[in-house]
Amino acid sequence: MTRSVWVKADDTVGDWDTRRERITNALEADADWVLVDEEDVARVRELGDISVAAFRTDGDVSLIDDAEPEEQEAQADAYIIGKDGEGDGTIDLPNDFSGSADLSTLRRNSEVDHGAYVRILGKGYEEFAETAAGEAEYTIIIGDDWTIIPLENLIARIGEETTLLAGVTTAEEARTAFETLEIGTDGVLLDSSDPDEIRRTVDVRDDAERESLDLEWGTVVEIEPVGSADRVCVDTGNLFEHDEGMLIGSMSRGLVFVHAETADSPYVASRPFRVNAGAVHAYARTPDGGTKYLSELKSGDEVQVVDTDGHTREAIVGRVKIEKRPMFRVALETDDGDRIETLLQNAETIKVATKDGRRAVTDLSPGDQVKLYYEDTARHFGEPVEESIIEK
Repeated sequence: MTRSVWVKADDTVGDWDTRRERITNALEADADWVLVDEEDVARVRELGDISVAAFRTDGDVSLIDDAEPEEQEAQADAYIIGKDGEGDGTIDLPNDFSGSADLSTLRRNSEVDHGAYVRILGKGYEEFAETAAGEAEYTIIIGDDWTIIPLENLIARIGEETTLLAGVTTAEEARTAFETLEIGTDGVLLDSSDPDEIRRTVDVRDDAERESLDLEWGTVVEIEPVGSADRVCVDTGNLFEHDEGMLIGSMSRGLVFVHAETADSPYVASRPFRVNAGAVHAYARTPDGGTKYLSELKSGDEVQVVDTDGHTREAIVGRVKIEKRPMFRVALETDDGDRIETLLQNAETIKVATKDGRRAVTDLSPGDQVKLYYEDTARHFGEPVEESIIEK
């Protein structure tokens, strides 16, 4: 599931200067959408590149489809129905939802996605949200006196029918929305002007999407110098934490945790953006769970960053340096007796994670235990396949 963060920036937030500041904060934090009033769409387009949803309160969706090309900049990416209507309680809900003006608007044909905005003011509004979800690409639910039960009900009943978003005011509320029923909502609508709160909510979004890997120990069975090879340094546009690195290996089923060069050394200054990863043939793990050859990586690609506990995130490759360097061949045995290998540069600055802590590859000996990621799966063009492939 791809999660999203929407930031509410309509006229309930304040005047245009206040709304503009909130939209700018959303842009800088890498939020996915802003939700504004229709008259602000063109002004948002001038501020930066972000998806724009707009409240439509006049019910006339024909204007959206009939817009002239020169009017396209003023078009939103999605239109949301429910503000100043039945969805937010401004107009009482009809006893029979089939007579709802908001639902009639949602049902009209349009080339632009539409969404429903519903405040959960009682059981009737929860049922109204379920009905609206059958027509809406996006369903935004707001709990004024929030309880988890309506959210659980709606995730269970309409989670697969629509893109479901929960209204939140903090990053912690967003975390709860993403974790409810172990499925969570597809996104959140954040009502906050605090730039730090917006950034924290985006971080929660990213955490919810990232995988967590089960790293294990492999025992060193051989380590020997093998002469020179073309070695790859991966320099990213992101700084690594001290316990972070990348997963690298000659066999895709077994990748060794190689530390980033975050540690000071008497030989060279630390380079906390770099992983001295290995030879050009080796695999590196990518954020989608695939692999790429180190020789394939180039500026702008994404690689997966992993810490020693298996938590992952993404980093952008800024540059790749390939130079001829002396190498070690490191052979490891997994707990179930499989043998995996990789080539690492013969240098004191290249470090791996062992049971005794961070250790230079030049100090490794048979019997040492090294952290790795192992999956008994063959790969073809970086993708796992059910196929017998022998790597040795």
